[in-house]
Amino acid sequence: MTDPLDAWIDELAQALDLDAALVDRNAVLDLARDAAHGIARPAAPLTTFLAGLAAGRRGGSADDIAHAIGVAQQLIAARQQTRSAPE
Repeated sequence: MTDPLDAWIDELAQALDLDAALVDRNAVLDLARDAAHGIARPAAPLTTFLAGLAAGRRGGSADDIAHAIGVAQQLIAARQQTRSAPE
């Protein structure tokens, strides 16, 4: 039986004329989780959207996607460190 999330990724990617194989679902979900917990819950969809937009504008390769996710994760980590630093 096909995983419903994988089926959705395939269906949406096809409808958007994208290569579903480029979607690293775990990396995107991890980014969403980190944004939700490290920034605020509404930051999750916004962060993943902006990372995807940035990756697409860079060319949309797997490296472009990884770069955009990495930048976002670095910013989230820096924000968390700033908040947890003693004053």
